[in-house]
Amino acid sequence: VQLQASGGGMVQAGAFLRLSCADSGRTGGRTFSNNGMGWFRQAPGKEREFVATIDWRGSNTQYADSVRGRFTISRDRTKNAVYLQMDNLKPEDTAVYYCAVALRAGPATNSYGYKTWGQGTLVTVSS
Repeated sequence: VQLQASGGGMVQAGAFLRLSCADSGRTGGRTFSNNGMGWFRQAPGKEREFVATIDWRGSNTQYADSVRGRFTISRDRTKNAVYLQMDNLKPEDTAVYYCAVALRAGPATNSYGYKTWGQGTLVTVSS
């Protein structure tokens, strides 16, 4: 599986963005539909941090405290894709956002729980 994240951009505070992550299709049809998925982000000069995760069914989600209530993770197993709806964006949300495939079917909040990482997409929020 090779992941490709998209949907980043430059917006003002209070705006919204929807990130998408899908298999780039270069690996012969293998899917991650039976794995948990997650979104992480890395701001300039900071370590990568957990944002949101979802289990393989899409029924169990977990969020970082900093985004809970503003961000929503979802997935479409038929499209082999995962999404991150980001509402009421703040300047502190500025970062490169990465999607990842979990080692297991359940959600995972630690980066060690992931086996495959996609290329990131940059989100810039101005005040």
